[in-house]
Amino acid sequence: MFDFLKILAGNVVKGPSTDPFPFVEAKTPARFRGKVHMNPALCVGCAICRHVCAGAAIHIEERPDGSGYDFALWHNTCALCGLCRHYCPTGAISMSNDWHNAHPQSEKYEWCERHFVPFLSCEGCGAHIRPLPPALAGRIYADNDVDAAHLMRLCPQCRQLESALKRVEADNGDRTHA
Repeated sequence: MFDFLKILAGNVVKGPSTDPFPFVEAKTPARFRGKVHMNPALCVGCAICRHVCAGAAIHIEERPDGSGYDFALWHNTCALCGLCRHYCPTGAISMSNDWHNAHPQSEKYEWCERHFVPFLSCEGCGAHIRPLPPALAGRIYADNDVDAAHLMRLCPQCRQLESALKRVEADNGDRTHA
């Protein structure tokens, strides 16, 4: 009948089972989904992150002069769901362990991560193209005998043209050896 006294005494001896947060910094789990961050060097502007964002916190807008695009991530509307990181094909989006998202209402417009990602100029025709990260180009052209670093700096049409010219050269080389 008095079994609860044994449990109560045991709990008093053990102490609190929660983190003593105000007195000690809280421990953050290793895979905690905190603030979202974007690496502009890896972004190709595919906008998949914007489409899957549950909180509509990601905005991507091309500049009118065609020089590139602006990326904005509003931390105060982010749901911390991690879909943007999961679906990003280049790994440009990551999530930190920073869970300190509380801020005064007066600072809500400052809780935005903004980046400008410039377009590159095609080495073949000069057209504006989206940047292609080296790691992604390495995966795409891993099985081909091509210079991936050179192809990264070409627009799709110039890539096709160069690929076709190489095939013609290879075919002509095969005919001369036969």
